Amino acid sequence: MTYDDPNSSVQNTSVKRLFQTAWNLLLNAIQGIYGRLFRRRRRQLSRQPLRQDASIDSGLNRINLTPSIPTEEVRNSPPLPLNEADRLKALNRYKILDTPPEEAFDDLTALAAHICGTPVAIVSLVDANRQWFKSKVGVEATQTPRDVAFCAHAILQPDDLLIVPNALEDERFASNPLVTSDPHIRFYAGTPLVSADGYAIGTLCAIDRVPRHLTPEQMEALRALGRQVVSQMELRINLAKLERTISKRRRVEEALRRSNQRLLQTLKTLRNTQAQLIQSEKMSSLGQLVAGVAHEINNPVNFIHGNLPYVSDYVRDLLDLLAFYKKQYPHPDSEIQKKAEAIDLNFLTEDLPKTLSSMKVGTDRIHQIVLSLRNFSRLDESEMKRVDIHEGINSTLLILQHRLKATAQNSGIEVIKEYGVLPPVQCYAGPLNQVFMNILSNAVDALESSMVNGKLSAVSEKTTDIETQFIASLPTDNACIRICTSLSSDRSHVVIRIADNGSGIPEEIRAKIFDPFFTTKPVGKGTGIGLSISYQMIVEKHGGVLKCLSEPERGTEFWIELPIHANRMNMKDQG
Repeated sequence: MTYDDPNSSVQNTSVKRLFQTAWNLLLNAIQGIYGRLFRRRRRQLSRQPLRQDASIDSGLNRINLTPSIPTEEVRNSPPLPLNEADRLKALNRYKILDTPPEEAFDDLTALAAHICGTPVAIVSLVDANRQWFKSKVGVEATQTPRDVAFCAHAILQPDDLLIVPNALEDERFASNPLVTSDPHIRFYAGTPLVSADGYAIGTLCAIDRVPRHLTPEQMEALRALGRQVVSQMELRINLAKLERTISKRRRVEEALRRSNQRLLQTLKTLRNTQAQLIQSEKMSSLGQLVAGVAHEINNPVNFIHGNLPYVSDYVRDLLDLLAFYKKQYPHPDSEIQKKAEAIDLNFLTEDLPKTLSSMKVGTDRIHQIVLSLRNFSRLDESEMKRVDIHEGINSTLLILQHRLKATAQNSGIEVIKEYGVLPPVQCYAGPLNQVFMNILSNAVDALESSMVNGKLSAVSEKTTDIETQFIASLPTDNACIRICTSLSSDRSHVVIRIADNGSGIPEEIRAKIFDPFFTTKPVGKGTGIGLSISYQMIVEKHGGVLKCLSEPERGTEFWIELPIHANRMNMKDQG
């Protein structure tokens, strides 16, 4: 009784796998070694005269697409495969016909010639009317007609080698012009190049002009090299696909990048537009309110102010008459004396003129405030006009006066004015006053916060830097705002510098202060559009410069430059 040992079957399978792996590794090693050898050998052959077997070259070189003998005399022309149309599509899919030589294919061809011991080896691709050589060793021709091609027979049996030991003894090739005349082919061995979808599109073949046989090892090596040729073709088309994919991806990425840039620009434009609309509506409402309040206050104040001189005259006349009565009647009766004592007549006659004088000072002050409000709003000045910059700054300071005075929480804010002699500047007065308001309000906010936290700038050092010198010269013992105006070196711009000795601004925040809606203030304390609108007003609308100079614990300065004469192109754009 006999039986199969399962362990023995498993061992046989393992041995076969190990043998196959070892054989593949051996082929790869041989391919690498002989590839290098044959690259060197080809360079040597290119410098040597032709050998005797180079007559194969000379014969193939005379072959054209039109056979050298009439077609009807070529007997046993190869038949077409049944799947010829699909086979040609598979060949064209590789897009390899009529392409330049490639070293990877040349290495495999040289290795095939060496392993088979033949002077000629070719990677041949069979087209509709020809066989075209992608790679060749020992031959200069690039193609031959299909009806005389040995490879046209080889593709008829995709699963096996075509071996012709002696072409004269094979009825398919005995009358072939490549056999009966130069180059006198006698031996042919070709392995079909089978595409991934199963179509034989060409061969890797070895050719000799003397009969010979291949050993089983040589045939197996030729098959392996044929598979490597197909793999190289697949790699080639996959690399082309990869390059196209990468190129397409780059184009998509570039399109996305441009789209993102457009979207970011659109978002920036929308945010700027939104900020402008909000600020425009805010300023319009504020301007109307300020102008209305100024108008309503102005009327009754004018009435009071206009009548005060008459009241002063009347009071003075009455006091003179009272003094005359006292002189004529130095001893009035008891009831008059009691009434004089009750109303403190002596104090009344002394204080009443002072009260009237104070009322005049008060009405003068109200007049100044009304004038400042009207100058600040400037609703009737929508066009560029020549204005006094100092007048706008003073109007803004007057409106902010209540925040500069000392309170129970702080000791007040000192304002140092260092005004130069400036000519009138052509500008939009109302919006420019709003710029002064935004910058000075932020300075007051910063100083109030610094005084609460006890973090006034402690820097007071000598420096030669014209920008940092301005901040460093501020006092350190009390909160202070310093305003300096001057002309630029070429006298074409006015320079307005507003600095405070607050706690300063960190770099990461300073880089964003002109962005729309950026604010570090608590909710309800700021909208984040004041400095953004100020930047647009100075830089874009006036063609000037607005920059912020600040470091933590070193105070903050806003530097404004305005052209004295408005740029005509800028005025045209605004119009």
